[in-house]
Amino acid sequence: MRPNHTPQATARYPIAIAHDYLTQRGGAERVVLALHKAFPEAPIYTTLYDPEGTYPEFKDCTVITSPLNKISIFRRDHRLALPLLPYFSNKLRVDAEKVVVSTTGWAHGFDMTSRALVYCHSPARWIYLTDQYMGHRINKGIARAFKMMRPFLRKWDRKAANRHPHYIANSSTIQQRIFDVYGKRVNIIFPPYSMSDLGEQKPIPGLEGFVKDGYFLIVSRLLPYKNVQHAVEAFAGTNQKLLVIGAGPMKNELEAQATDNVAFVSNLSDEQMQFAYANSKALLAVSHEDFGITPLEGGAFGKPTIALQAGGFLDTIVEGVTGTFIKTPSSTDIRAAVENFDETEYSAHRIKEHIQQFSEERFIAEIKSQLDTL
Repeated sequence: MRPNHTPQATARYPIAIAHDYLTQRGGAERVVLALHKAFPEAPIYTTLYDPEGTYPEFKDCTVITSPLNKISIFRRDHRLALPLLPYFSNKLRVDAEKVVVSTTGWAHGFDMTSRALVYCHSPARWIYLTDQYMGHRINKGIARAFKMMRPFLRKWDRKAANRHPHYIANSSTIQQRIFDVYGKRVNIIFPPYSMSDLGEQKPIPGLEGFVKDGYFLIVSRLLPYKNVQHAVEAFAGTNQKLLVIGAGPMKNELEAQATDNVAFVSNLSDEQMQFAYANSKALLAVSHEDFGITPLEGGAFGKPTIALQAGGFLDTIVEGVTGTFIKTPSSTDIRAAVENFDETEYSAHRIKEHIQQFSEERFIAEIKSQLDTL
């Protein structure tokens, strides 16, 4: 096992990986794990690192953090560090000849070489899509304070982006957003899925009775723009079951809202995740996603998806082949789609065939090809 470091490294690495913060589990963190697989000797630079909050595989990586990481409350909730992140991002020196940057807002501001490939999951949602990101439930005082900071944050963010000529978008939606925000015309490299129906599966303790006879599945961070609250409402009074896998600030609120046919779990192992996908009827993907990896992970098990007809899902889902679309993420539309869903209309073979174009091998090859041009 490689040690984790908080001080800056003294040797100059041939290549390094940079990421905003490693404090949670999501698609962006899965991308960093794929980059680690491509470049196993490359250190990962990040502002904050919580080994227990993110994927356990990072414990085998060399992780170099900013001084902010010494403050435990920031590791538990990176949003609290917002006023400090521009300064500490600028001061985090990435001592490498080339850098692959995975970012939704901070890592492209690290102090690093111009020979950096910036893989952008999205220009920062909290700066450019603030109301959608925070939702209407956030404390009004916090929202006002944040909006006062927004002009400064936008100036900092655009300055950071302008330092890097080599940008890549993760979807067609983000390709357009990068142009709208930064004025950059960039290419797309779709992110990979990492689940496999050939891997070991382990049941989820405490859900033995719940998972019998199948269920619909949501894998998501529990944030307002993810629309999990509408899905939970949609299942009230139905004879269908919903399993929600994820963590986030809305967890307590959602559990209080849920009826008995909705269950919540978080921090599952890959083996338990594979069990959850394999035993589901279908995925629900009803959030505003920049790309959205869960339909591909479910697709690895031949499972179709009911998805919001927007964002990255337009790149990955084929109507009638790998899933079906809903027009809005309202509880009414979700409920109607669930009640009309017929899993026999979908071919597991065709779904698995479709998602091969999003394989990890393809992703790594395309990233390496781009790096060779720097």
